[in-house]
Amino acid sequence: MRTVRRTKIVATIGPASREPSTLLAMVRAGMDVARLNYSHGTLAEHAETVRRVRSAAGEAGRPVAILQDLPGPKLRIGPLRDDLVELKPGDRVTFSCGVEEIGDNQRMSISWVGLASALHEGSIVYLADGSVRLRVKAADPARCEVDAEVEVGGSVASRQGLNVPGPVDELPAVPEEDLALLAHGESIGVDMVALSFVRSPQDIEFVRRHTRLPLIAKMEKPQAVEHAHEILKAADCVMVARGDLGIELPIERVPIEQKRLLELAGRLARPAITATQMLDSMVRSSRPTRAEVADVANAILDGTDAVMLSQETAIGAYPVEAIAMMAAVAEQAEAIAPYERWNAERVLRTDADPAYTLAHTLCLAARELSLDALVVPTLSGRSARLVSAHRPTVPIYALSPGHETVRRCGLMWGVRAASMRRHETTEALIADAARRVVELGWCRPGQRVGITAGLPSGRPGTTSLVQIQVL
Repeated sequence: MRTVRRTKIVATIGPASREPSTLLAMVRAGMDVARLNYSHGTLAEHAETVRRVRSAAGEAGRPVAILQDLPGPKLRIGPLRDDLVELKPGDRVTFSCGVEEIGDNQRMSISWVGLASALHEGSIVYLADGSVRLRVKAADPARCEVDAEVEVGGSVASRQGLNVPGPVDELPAVPEEDLALLAHGESIGVDMVALSFVRSPQDIEFVRRHTRLPLIAKMEKPQAVEHAHEILKAADCVMVARGDLGIELPIERVPIEQKRLLELAGRLARPAITATQMLDSMVRSSRPTRAEVADVANAILDGTDAVMLSQETAIGAYPVEAIAMMAAVAEQAEAIAPYERWNAERVLRTDADPAYTLAHTLCLAARELSLDALVVPTLSGRSARLVSAHRPTVPIYALSPGHETVRRCGLMWGVRAASMRRHETTEALIADAARRVVELGWCRPGQRVGITAGLPSGRPGTTSLVQIQVL
C-alpha cells in the first residue's frame, strides 16, 4: 500500500499559479493549503483566486484550506521604474517617506512617514529579503527623507520590504489597513489568517476581537522569539518565518530558534508551519539543491506540521513540480522520523482540560492495542489538533459537519478529513463515524479503531470519551 504523506504542504498562489489548470495540477500534486499573500495583488484578484481554488479542490476531490497572509507593519518601498533596479556597492539612495512615487536606483519612496525619525546616521537597513544592505548617511525628519549608501548590492523589485533590524516602537502592531483586509478575507471565505510581525500575545488578542477565524502567529521579530510561549498560547498556529527572522536575528541563530519553536509548538499542541526559501532554487530550476532538500527533511524531523512554498509557486517556473518535490521529500523524511518516540514521550499541557488527557489516552490506546486508525468526529477541529500533536503512528481520520473545519484540518499533521452529518446523540455520532470511514474507503470492515466523542453531542469542546470499536 502506498505511503500516505502526513506533513502538510502550504503553497503561495501568485501570477505563476493562478490559472485554473495550474491550480488543479497543484492540488493533485499535494497542495493542502493555498496561501494568499495580501502584500501583493488586488482584492479582486484574491477573490477570484479563492473561487478558482475552491473549484480546483472540488474537481480534484481534495479539501484545500485558504490562508490569508496579512502584510502587518512591514515597511515596503513603492513602485520602481520597470519594476526592477540594480543597486551596486557605493550607490547612494534617497528614501522619500510618507509618499508613493515611481522610484529608481537613486530615489525610492516608502509609505511610512516616521521612518526618517526612527533612523539615524550609521543605522543599517536591508532590502530584498536581506540580500541588499545599506547604511544610513543622514536622516532628516523635517524633509521626511533618508539618505543611505549601498554596502552590499543586488536586485530590488517593486513593493519589496525594507527591514530595520531591532525594535521600531513607532510602528503600529496591527495596522488599520490589516483590519480592512481581514474583513475582505472573511467576506470571500478564507479559512485562516496569518499575522505578520507579531511582537506580543496582545497583538493576537487584539485581532481576535475582530474575527472568529483561526489566527497564525508569524515569528519574525526578536520580541516574538523572546515571548514565544505566551504568543503560541494566544494563537491557534505558528509560522516560523525564517526570511525576516534571519534579518532581525543573527542568521546563525535561525536554525536553533526554528528547532526551539517547533518543539514548543508541539508541546502546546499548536500546528507549526516552516516557511521561506525551502526550495528557492526551484523558482528558476526544475530541481532543488541538495541543501534545500536537506532543509525540508530536517524541518520534518524537527516536528513541523507543514512546510511552505513562497516564490517557488507564486512566481516560479515550476510550481507543480515544486509541490511534487516537497511531497516526495516529506515521504522519505517521515519514514525515519521519531514519531513513535514522540508519541510515547510527548506530554502536552493540560490546563485541567480533559480534551488533552483524552487525546493522550486515544494515542496510548492506539499504541498499546495496535489499533488500525483513530477516528475523530469534531465540530471545531480542536480534538483532531490535539490528537495530531501526539504524532500517533496510525492514521488520524477527522469527520465534521463543518466544511470549514474539514478544510482547516489541512494544516494538521497526519489528519485526513471529510464531512459527515451532525448528530443529536453520542451513540448516533459514533455509529455514523464508524460507518463513514468504511464508506470513504479509509478503513475496512473488521479493523479495530479508536473513536473520540463528546457528551453532550453537538457541542464543541466537550470531548469526554474514547471508545474502541471493531468496524
